[in-house]
Amino acid sequence: MNSMKPEGYIKYLILGVISTFIIFYFTEKDSSKGKPRDYAEIKKSGILRVVTEYNSLSYYVDGDTISGFQYELAKAFAKAEGLRLKIVPEMSFDKRLEGLSKGSYDIIAYDMLVTSELKDSILLTSPIHLNKQVLVQRKAGNNSIYIKSQLDLAHKILHVVKGSPSILRIRNLSNEIGDPIYIKEVEKYGSEQLMAMVAHGDINYAVCDESIALASIDSFPQLDIHTDISFTQFYSWGVSKQSPILIDSLNSWIKTFTKSKEYQRIYKKYYKG
Repeated sequence: MNSMKPEGYIKYLILGVISTFIIFYFTEKDSSKGKPRDYAEIKKSGILRVVTEYNSLSYYVDGDTISGFQYELAKAFAKAEGLRLKIVPEMSFDKRLEGLSKGSYDIIAYDMLVTSELKDSILLTSPIHLNKQVLVQRKAGNNSIYIKSQLDLAHKILHVVKGSPSILRIRNLSNEIGDPIYIKEVEKYGSEQLMAMVAHGDINYAVCDESIALASIDSFPQLDIHTDISFTQFYSWGVSKQSPILIDSLNSWIKTFTKSKEYQRIYKKYYKG
């Protein structure tokens, strides 16, 4: 019944192990904590500290090569500002926010849904691109728990990355359909690992960004990602509220860079057109 390619599941188990090792390595190497830095302090140090999630779309290591959409954008910004990039992978959304508030990171370079809740805690950049949240489940077939519409989500348990902005959307969706939708936050894993868990039958449903789902779906032919959880919305990066000059510099760069041929090259490389 389980048609997942064995190499697909193994790939994401390995990805989880690698990401855990890398997170531990960087945490051990950089234990500096303090207050958030603004642009002048960053410029003086010559180092831009960025955090993102380790996955095959945002940031990943292949042999001696580092790749990823968020990584390439962060590298382009650092280069434009004459800074050396230090990027740290962190799977937990809450820990990214915590690191930002403690000054361990200057920027969260990851697709963050612009919500009023996030605006209360951090500064969000101008939109970088569009994305939406989708339901990850096993295909219909003989699957008696297949979700055909959002109304079928009533009384179901949806697994999400701990602290994910999608939680607010799921709660709103629960109100819209007039029935409870239960949320299970997972701290150890990112979206790709949740997809592997659905494919393997460990869990029935997960919610993740469509961009990550599309980038990973070829490894899991038995998965269905066609049920939208949210509308297509703008996604941004984040910085501390104590870094107003940094956000201005970022927004100025984003405005110019997202219109460039280099941005189009990077976007098409990871989002296939």
